[in-house]
Amino acid sequence: MAKIGIVGAGSWGTALAAVLEKNGHEVTVWSAIPSEIQMLKEHHEQREKLPGVKLSERILFTTNIKDAIAFMEAVVVAVPSMYTRQTARQMEPFVQEGQLLISVAKGIEEETLMTLSQIIRDEIPKAKTAVLCGPSHAEEVGRGMPSALVAGAAQKSTAERVQRYFMNEAFRVYTSPDVLGMEIGASLKNVIALAAGMADGLGYGDNTKAALITRGIHEIGQLALSMGAKYETLSGLTGIGDLIVTCASVHSRNRRAGMLMGQGYTMRQAMDEVKMVVEGVYSAKAAMGLAKKYGVDLPIIEQVNQALFENKPVKDAVYELMTRDKRAESDELEWER
Repeated sequence: MAKIGIVGAGSWGTALAAVLEKNGHEVTVWSAIPSEIQMLKEHHEQREKLPGVKLSERILFTTNIKDAIAFMEAVVVAVPSMYTRQTARQMEPFVQEGQLLISVAKGIEEETLMTLSQIIRDEIPKAKTAVLCGPSHAEEVGRGMPSALVAGAAQKSTAERVQRYFMNEAFRVYTSPDVLGMEIGASLKNVIALAAGMADGLGYGDNTKAALITRGIHEIGQLALSMGAKYETLSGLTGIGDLIVTCASVHSRNRRAGMLMGQGYTMRQAMDEVKMVVEGVYSAKAAMGLAKKYGVDLPIIEQVNQALFENKPVKDAVYELMTRDKRAESDELEWER
């Protein structure tokens, strides 16, 4: 049994709190929003973001960030990507040398092009970092539906430690040393999910969805590999696995936001309607920054950016993708001479 803090009381943070408490750990959840903590204390349910999932009365809730960090064996960082840096700065005074911080959110910082674990290391260099991600919606994890994720860390022992904390009969955890590949796949799949939602909103069918998923993982893979990630990661749970679930699921906020845009909503209107953080919007610009830095062509992600930030009609974006210059599916395959 370990004492584990969770920084962030949204749907994912509370779902993981349920997993950890079920595994016998002492769990303390922090939020900066007093009304959120009051709701959790009174009802032991995240009624706004994870309704129907009852949390154990043994889980503690606090607005004092020190209570979720000091003397904890590990701290799960579950705030949305755009708040990761400022939250890490709040955490830093209370983090002990070598304390394990587990990043579970997904995103890339637009200004620095850093992944979330890189941001945490940048702000709290004395900590040990790991990531946990994979095809997993909080709505299903919170209800104990079988899910499989990956714990990533530079050292095998650290990844195995995360695996031990979380793994149970409904929450299977694999390990990987390719943290960069995991985070790039987990972040950019949200951008492709926006495109998949846009196609759904336009009334397109399964052929379109299959094309977007397949060419989407190709784009993600081209960028990730150029950055030093491994092919096996992109073909695994945090690559194609995460992409499939986010592009197809009714739980996907990125797909839903894209669907609304396909129906004529602006990006801002779609985000307001979804009422939750749409991570793909924040990763889209960063993806283009990385594409420029590493000299990689990302046609789907480029069109998503134009639809999001340049008010390009979604139907026009699809037309441009379909009418691009002719080319082979893969440049790696050789023709018969």
